Amino acid sequence: MLALVATFVFSCLLFLSKTCARDMRLFLASLCQELALSLLGFLAGYRLLGGVASTATAADAMPLMQPFKRKRPAAKVESAEGTGEPSVLDLPELAIDCILAKLPPPELRNMAAVCRSMRDRCRSDHLWESHMSHKWGSVLGTAAREEWRSYLSSSTAPGGGASCGSAGSAKHRRWLAALSCVCPVVSWMRPRADGGAGRSVGPVLDDSVMSWYHHMESGKFWFPAQVYNREHGHVGFMMSCYDAELSYDFHTDSFRARYPPHGRRTVVLEDGVHWDRVRAAPVETLAHDLHASDCLNQLRPGDNIEIQWRRNKEFPYGWWYGVVGHLESCDGNEHFCRCHLSDTVVLEFNQYTPGSRWRQSLVNRKDHREEGNEGDGFYGGIRKLHKKDEISKWKQLWPTDILE
Repeated sequence: MLALVATFVFSCLLFLSKTCARDMRLFLASLCQELALSLLGFLAGYRLLGGVASTATAADAMPLMQPFKRKRPAAKVESAEGTGEPSVLDLPELAIDCILAKLPPPELRNMAAVCRSMRDRCRSDHLWESHMSHKWGSVLGTAAREEWRSYLSSSTAPGGGASCGSAGSAKHRRWLAALSCVCPVVSWMRPRADGGAGRSVGPVLDDSVMSWYHHMESGKFWFPAQVYNREHGHVGFMMSCYDAELSYDFHTDSFRARYPPHGRRTVVLEDGVHWDRVRAAPVETLAHDLHASDCLNQLRPGDNIEIQWRRNKEFPYGWWYGVVGHLESCDGNEHFCRCHLSDTVVLEFNQYTPGSRWRQSLVNRKDHREEGNEGDGFYGGIRKLHKKDEISKWKQLWPTDILE
């Protein structure tokens, strides 16, 4: 009883303090309600028992209201011998890891809130790496990992958003912990006091794979990737793939794309980018840099390639799909073809109609550099496609009508 009164007096003093007044308003309303219920329960029990509780033994006393006790999550749940019920934590370590490995991400995250032991197990990187690879592996590359590390550094640096929020919440937790030592009722209201009334707490930001997964899924993290047929398949970008920053939209299970400005164009935004139009950058070459072509001596007619192309010097490069063709002097007979011995390589873009200025381009095999002009654009580095899934992806994106 004295502890309850002392807690109430201490809370009122905090309420009068200007620095804590804002944080204590909602808290005191709930605290007073709990104190009132506790006091009424105590008086009702004392009156009905007629004061015999003071002389009876502890085993004979039967208060009408159980004392308020916060059950702290133990590192290990009681075994079947103590409670009569088996616990998951009684299983061998390997069995627990096998069970957790079968859980999908939402259930694995819920299991992390069961107790301290489960929290440490369920946040393990080896469990989340498989989920990360399964869902995000096709759209995350080296650049995205570097961007995540930069995102962590900027968020945890002094003055960053995460550090400011954590400083306030840490101060909040310290005085709540002090109050909980006097009155256990305070500990019940920690989640609400920490997060604010009715506000949902976002994913925790740390260097774990679990944190990266949830920041990807929440859409808070923008990562670099490439988008096929940008701007909803605009005819000027058909059969191309451009660099962009993407953010996941869990409501539509698609992405938002943000293309960098170029020339007189400002930042271009595109919503509803589906998974089949997104890929991780296959090379680490930046959008405005010329890719070093290391496959020119290997190119033969029929090979599938991607080549950099841009409208003018102010534009970033995009990767455009094409195939290696035959020279005019070759009849195309594979038994007599000597095109692979020539210094000139013919590149064909068969998505364009015959006779179009975009249909064909010639590059020098031994001394290739950026070639072109302001009218036809500039051709850059070349990469040969070896993987069947890369070639198949371009075939799936083939336009239904031949382009002019």
